[in-house]
Amino acid sequence: MIDALPLSVTLPLLGALAVTVSPAHARGLGLLAAVLTAASGVAVTAAVWSDGVLRADLGGWGVPLGIALEADGLSAAFLAMANVVALAISVYAGGYFKQETAQHFWPLWLLLWSALNGLFLATDLFNLYVTLELLGLSAAALGALTGTREAVAANLRYLLVGLLGSMSYLLGVALVYAAYGVLDIGLVAEAIAPGPVAWTAMALMIGGLILKAALFPMHFWLPPAHANAPAPVSAALSALVCKAAFYLVLRLWLDVFAPVLNEAAANLLGMLGAAAVVWGSWRALRAERLKLLAAYSTVAQVGYLFIAFPLLAATPPGLARDNLLAAVVLLALTHGFAKAGFFLAAGMVQKTAGHDRIDDLGGAAQALPAATFAIGLAGVALIGLPPSGTFLAKWMMLEQAMILGHWWWLVVMMIGTLLAAAYIFRVLSRAFNREPAPYRFVNDARTELPALLLGLIATFGLGIAAQPLWVLLEQGGFG
Repeated sequence: MIDALPLSVTLPLLGALAVTVSPAHARGLGLLAAVLTAASGVAVTAAVWSDGVLRADLGGWGVPLGIALEADGLSAAFLAMANVVALAISVYAGGYFKQETAQHFWPLWLLLWSALNGLFLATDLFNLYVTLELLGLSAAALGALTGTREAVAANLRYLLVGLLGSMSYLLGVALVYAAYGVLDIGLVAEAIAPGPVAWTAMALMIGGLILKAALFPMHFWLPPAHANAPAPVSAALSALVCKAAFYLVLRLWLDVFAPVLNEAAANLLGMLGAAAVVWGSWRALRAERLKLLAAYSTVAQVGYLFIAFPLLAATPPGLARDNLLAAVVLLALTHGFAKAGFFLAAGMVQKTAGHDRIDDLGGAAQALPAATFAIGLAGVALIGLPPSGTFLAKWMMLEQAMILGHWWWLVVMMIGTLLAAAYIFRVLSRAFNREPAPYRFVNDARTELPALLLGLIATFGLGIAAQPLWVLLEQGGFG
């Protein structure tokens, strides 16, 4: 089973090479690579579930010289979400793009997927930088696939911001290496000690990553980039690429910089997260386009994830902290499924109607009932209504905030929830504003069913069956 670790990275890479060599068969080869890659990713998660932490030292070289891949509970949870969502996006893309565009989409998409799996499995700070850079470059190129002036300008800005974030992260890595002489996460965690070098490295690395995660006020690049990209790309950027940056922040916070952390840094991240929740939700409510609404919603949902850091810092080690960590991961995973489903359904609406103006969505529920239902399911998860995974995660965060007496986080989360309800019901009220019954529930199964599936997982799967996530996160040194 150890071989499944490198397979998760190499299979999409081989797929990218195959579709580049044979562009005439890009769709078929791409879908085949997608199925195999998703199977390998889920197999890694299942192996971690049953056997514990997996590790593979490539070429037989151990640390600190070799390249190693490792999957523990945290990385396996994100790996499973990423591969299931990526498979759904691949199926959707198979019916979304015309042949000419598909020839450009599949190599970049599979390269992004390879970088994403590599990022979740890498154990070395420099290898994380390499995967981060590949992820950003392929994401920016995918975002500009439509070729419109708005898309090219937005993704050029995204590329420049991403490079700035990568350079900041790399400078932090260089400081760590100069001070401690190692880059393996485990060895750095053993060597690091509080001091100016460690604090500067932490500020540079986490600062670069929150730029890539689009945490307020560094979110300015996200709404135009996500709103102007093709629907499958918007889904990947919002559900996966932003989550990858958050995953790295969480990983560094827990496994590398734990000895040098202080409450001031946690509170700063929490305050930025709170501002993101309010600002992103308000802008989503005011958005005129469906995809722009979804993009600002992502800014807000990323904010919830960062509100967890001051709660984690104030909670002593033990069951309560473990539950809080699991709730944060559940929140991130649920948003990944929900936002991917929302963007895929929004893309179907845009493709059918020729626009995504919210005020002109009248009759969408009659013309596209499955896509509208998928938006509704994703909306349940984005608001945090039961039985979604978001409801359970928010409930646990709110409970911990009340136990700690940090009522201000509770107020922010409640405001964000009310605003989310307002912008979701605004969309649904427009979509249902005509009376005739739907013609057919599903118009195009290949593009509508993936969105429905992701919405169902976010609303029912992760909410009702969240307990296995707690079991998975017990594998490895999580926390």
